[in-house]
Amino acid sequence: MKEVVHIGSRAAPGPDLQELMGRVARGDQQAFAALYDAVTAPVLGVVRSVLRDHAQSEEVTQEVLVEVWRTAPRYRQDRGTAMNWVLTLAHRRAIDRVRSEEAATARERKAALLTHTPEYDEVSEQVETRLEREQVRRCLRALTEVQRQSVTLAYYRGLTYRQVAELLSLPLGTVKTRLRDGLIRLRDCLGVSA
Repeated sequence: MKEVVHIGSRAAPGPDLQELMGRVARGDQQAFAALYDAVTAPVLGVVRSVLRDHAQSEEVTQEVLVEVWRTAPRYRQDRGTAMNWVLTLAHRRAIDRVRSEEAATARERKAALLTHTPEYDEVSEQVETRLEREQVRRCLRALTEVQRQSVTLAYYRGLTYRQVAELLSLPLGTVKTRLRDGLIRLRDCLGVSA
């Protein structure tokens, strides 16, 4: 099955990524070069949408492509297209980088707070922020699984509606409907007026 690459308004047949992935799994370096050329731009796009930093995005993209080379034998065609598999690896690696950066920032912030005694207003604001976060979490748990999954990908992971649709292998209209319904339920649960 040939995957289609969209150029402008015309669709041009791209390389057969499933076949390339099978050859890469057997250690074919030429197949990897062709796969690399076919997936680098989409991988960079997914990574950049999560990280928003060009230098880090390029670095993570290279890490993903090395991981594709190393883990190609794990790819299973019956679970989805090669492109979706690669983009899922990219998204996970980008999220891991964000979490790593957030953890480092949190450690630095915690170390800085140890030397600073918060004033009453700061403590009150922290408590209020925590309560608001817990209310959002509670309202997210009230969504259906499909709504929660779509909202999480779009608003917490920063994916576009189209990227959410591709990642979940769903039509764009379905994803938009799930997001709209999920946001309406969140708004009602949080008591926010429209």
